[in-house]
Amino acid sequence: MRRIQVKAALAALAVAATLPPAAAHATAPSGTTPAGNTTSAGATATAVPAKAHTAGRVQIAGRSVRYSWPGVYFEGRFAGTGVGIALNDAVNDYDVQVDGATVATLVTPGRTTYWVRNLRHGLHSVRLVKRTESPSAVGEFGGFVAAPGGAVLPRPADRRRQIEFIGDSYTAGYGNLSPTRECPAPGQLDRNTNADLAFGALTARGLDADYQLNAFSGRGMVRNYNGIEPGTDFRTYYDRALIGVPGDVWRNPGTWRPQLIVVGLGINDFSTAVNPGEPWTPESLVAAYKTAYQGFIDKLRDRYGKRAIIVVSATRASDATTFADAARQIVQDRNEQGDDRVRYWYYDNAELDYGGCDWHPSAHDHRIISQRLNDFIATLRLRW
Repeated sequence: MRRIQVKAALAALAVAATLPPAAAHATAPSGTTPAGNTTSAGATATAVPAKAHTAGRVQIAGRSVRYSWPGVYFEGRFAGTGVGIALNDAVNDYDVQVDGATVATLVTPGRTTYWVRNLRHGLHSVRLVKRTESPSAVGEFGGFVAAPGGAVLPRPADRRRQIEFIGDSYTAGYGNLSPTRECPAPGQLDRNTNADLAFGALTARGLDADYQLNAFSGRGMVRNYNGIEPGTDFRTYYDRALIGVPGDVWRNPGTWRPQLIVVGLGINDFSTAVNPGEPWTPESLVAAYKTAYQGFIDKLRDRYGKRAIIVVSATRASDATTFADAARQIVQDRNEQGDDRVRYWYYDNAELDYGGCDWHPSAHDHRIISQRLNDFIATLRLRW
């Protein structure tokens, strides 16, 4: 039986609109220089929407943007020999990539501008990606900063293809880099989580698609892992930009119109037995799950239109048959109602080692799952 555990530290994080300063920590190759809490003389970060491309759910805050969901990324272009990345986040980890190569991992950087210097003079690309989950904390990105003599260029164009991934810890890449299944030490889970190497991110980048990873560990469609936080579920948070802020609503800028939505919710609903005091029997839980899922698909249809393909995915859980059968029935019912652009995708555990934290898929597993998803996507009638 696979153990699918919840990231207990998440519940202890305080909601923060502006995070306190903290020392920056990074692993960086030669030729890059962290700048602590300062920028170069005369250098200022440019307004993010004009100079950085993102498809993630962000909330504009003056010249910066705030966010919570894992895997949020920002892409830019610059001319010169260096670039600074303005951040204010004492909770999350980030990768910095220049010209397609990772040049630094920033560990809970705090309020800082991280510098990459001594590059060949010319045109370069830069990408910042949030590796970790932070449901109860808010990160803030203040934009890219040009080194003296250089310039930040207009942001890259949106990609034509767009995919939205909706799910739980599997979608978030929970503990996927861990060398062991046991991750009890403080910070060990975060240091060994990289949403950028989760199956959704891998699949989207392979298809040259923009993407969102709207994932929350431990949450199910109607029931969270082992019945925690009753009265809430994934749907409680889905509409938000800032996950831990009640009443927050993400405002689609009008550019997010995914042709493909992959939903993976159900592991947490069914991986543990219903506890005494929970409002379900095993049978009524299945019924509630099906009803809620149909309502969630209605929401996605209203938001993204009838042409988008919605994939209902299932995989092995402790009660694999119940989860898979329920998901398959949801799709069958939908198809019989005339919506033939809802599809069912099941991936089994063949060749998967579940070597990540708490028996989650490892980076090796995510690559395999991504390849299986790519094969499945190739069968779909996508209009992109």
